[in-house]
Amino acid sequence: MGDKMTSHTQISLTIDQKLLELTKTERRVADYILVNQDRIIYESITDVAEATGSSEATIIRMCRKLGYKGFQDLKIRVAKDLVSPLEKIHEGVCASDSAGSILEKSFDSAVETINATKRVVSTPEFEKAANAILHTGRLLVFGLGNSAPVAMDAAHKFLRAGIDSNAYCDNHFQMIASSSLKPGDVVLGISHSGNSRDIVEALGYAKEQGATTICLTNYGKSPITRGNVSDIRLFTSAAETKFRVHGLTSRIAQLAIIDALFIYVCLKKGEESIKNFEKVDQSLSLKKY
Repeated sequence: MGDKMTSHTQISLTIDQKLLELTKTERRVADYILVNQDRIIYESITDVAEATGSSEATIIRMCRKLGYKGFQDLKIRVAKDLVSPLEKIHEGVCASDSAGSILEKSFDSAVETINATKRVVSTPEFEKAANAILHTGRLLVFGLGNSAPVAMDAAHKFLRAGIDSNAYCDNHFQMIASSSLKPGDVVLGISHSGNSRDIVEALGYAKEQGATTICLTNYGKSPITRGNVSDIRLFTSAAETKFRVHGLTSRIAQLAIIDALFIYVCLKKGEESIKNFEKVDQSLSLKKY
């Protein structure tokens, strides 16, 4: 991609996450858009086609792959980014802010991340992931650091739905658990950066055993998305800022996707899910006063 790429905008995040789905010509168009975000809003689809040596049909096809209705819809997104880039929501918080202002900005950040993630999630990939979990006999969820609580939440949800689920938040346990996997089993690996060596290695090892592997990450060019690691790829869209090291909004986006997967599975299981919930509630009632 081009050296002048503008970071922290929704369009740049979307292209990064969808990069593997684009053809060579479509990537050239995407690179042109990223490098020329300040002028693309004034150009026609014909202008872009001529500048990139592509066709109008290619540009429209690329726009749709990115989740936009067409070139005009993409231009509207770019214009919004230029007016209010994502990082301003995060970086605008300062020590002099009032409690109310911090509360509002924090919620705005979370809402923007949820909406941005909704725009980049591939429906076909989501459906493949959901169906793999629905039909599996065993689900393992891997997460380390900030992703560990999300892994535990996922395993807890699916366990309640009647799926044999376990969360592993230790790199040794992840490898040990992977060693007994077989075809039909599913492993969900969660890593915001996609660069966690332990998660990537554990997910790759699980795939070698024949399990279906799903990754949940923010970056389409990260190691966890490689074909020898993940069969199915789900993406969040949380902007990188100085707060990102604390995983403030990436966790919210990850949980939203987990919730969507859980709802899909429960609806497909129908009456079986309801019976499982009733059994769980009955067993937990013994733990309450």
